[in-house]
Amino acid sequence: MSAVMPTRILGVLLTLLVAFGPVSTDLYLASLPDLGRDLKTDSAMVQLTLSIFVVGFAVMQLVYGPLSDRFGRRSVILGGTTVYVAASVFCVFAGSIEALIVGRFFQAVGGCCGPVVARAVVRDIYPREQAARVLSYMASAMALAPLVAPTIGGWFHTWFGWRSNFVLLALFGVALLVLVWRMLGETNNHPDAEALSLGRMVENYRHLLGHRLFLGYTLTMTAAFGGLFSFISGSSFVLIDVLGMPPRYFGLAFSFASLGYVIGGFAGARLSHRFGVERMVRFGVVGCTLAGIVLAGLVWSDLVKPGLDGVAMIMVPIMLFFVSCALVLPNSTAAAIAPFPRMAGAASAVMGFIQMSGGGVAGWLVGRLYDGTARPMVTVIAVSGLLSLVIFFTVVRRAAKP
Repeated sequence: MSAVMPTRILGVLLTLLVAFGPVSTDLYLASLPDLGRDLKTDSAMVQLTLSIFVVGFAVMQLVYGPLSDRFGRRSVILGGTTVYVAASVFCVFAGSIEALIVGRFFQAVGGCCGPVVARAVVRDIYPREQAARVLSYMASAMALAPLVAPTIGGWFHTWFGWRSNFVLLALFGVALLVLVWRMLGETNNHPDAEALSLGRMVENYRHLLGHRLFLGYTLTMTAAFGGLFSFISGSSFVLIDVLGMPPRYFGLAFSFASLGYVIGGFAGARLSHRFGVERMVRFGVVGCTLAGIVLAGLVWSDLVKPGLDGVAMIMVPIMLFFVSCALVLPNSTAAAIAPFPRMAGAASAVMGFIQMSGGGVAGWLVGRLYDGTARPMVTVIAVSGLLSLVIFFTVVRRAAKP
């Protein structure tokens, strides 16, 4: 099958593949409190269904990257998507929180093929600055998933219960499987026969982790993503249980944050060629830091109370944080993998592993520290934003100097 297809069609397909992650985490967010009550478990165990998904997503990226470098992008996506569909069906029938956690792990094992290979496809086709622009458009379009998914999930939860969300995820996987089979050609024109050699893998990973610019951009985006995932992990408990929002309206609030990512993604796509990747990331980390500090200040000063006003005081700085993250993540991704045309899969895998591991740790912290208030969530978000700023100015800026 030819790898050539209309650019817009390719962009839509790659965006859907990258959306595996946000769709899988965001669709059932409104169900988390009731899910815990139905399976007779606490909030920490329920949030583990999110964190374990992130762990599986992180670990398997180290496998999918070299696999796609060796065997090509298309076959790897087909195999991973098949695993995702099977795991989603398993989650539908999970009878305990432990079974659901296992199902979520294998959902991640299959689904993480999407973003890893999609980023490698972008690197296969575009040079650095154009790749940053394409990734920014993909990021803003991808944000439509969390813009829509929590609302759909909240209503399906209200009508049919939390298991219906996993039925929708299984159908999403089937649809992607069909689209990839019919539409995606092979873009890896130089498969590496030694990509799966243990010695080569170790050498590739050692080289990547020793590359200061790669590591700096990867850690910068990891810190910002940690703040973003902290909101994903803790938002349903804060907005529904702490601030009293009905589950069916949770998606509207979450969509407000996702709209920020759409705005930031489109702004990044339009401006990255004018200001350059490094400057766009700098704008983003400053914005993450300021939004996080304002958010934490409002909550710790006890100005946030149950009701619509309290929700607004949480969501406005969260939206600004998401706008800023949309500047950091796509541009950092393009800058991190640009120097590695021959091992774009491995670079994408290591970057994704570190990013998702950081997000998993942040989500775990929010769950473990949850005390019935918004303070743990907003504190982790503020620290994540500040950490992204520090890493950028102490690692990236120094490594970028000639």
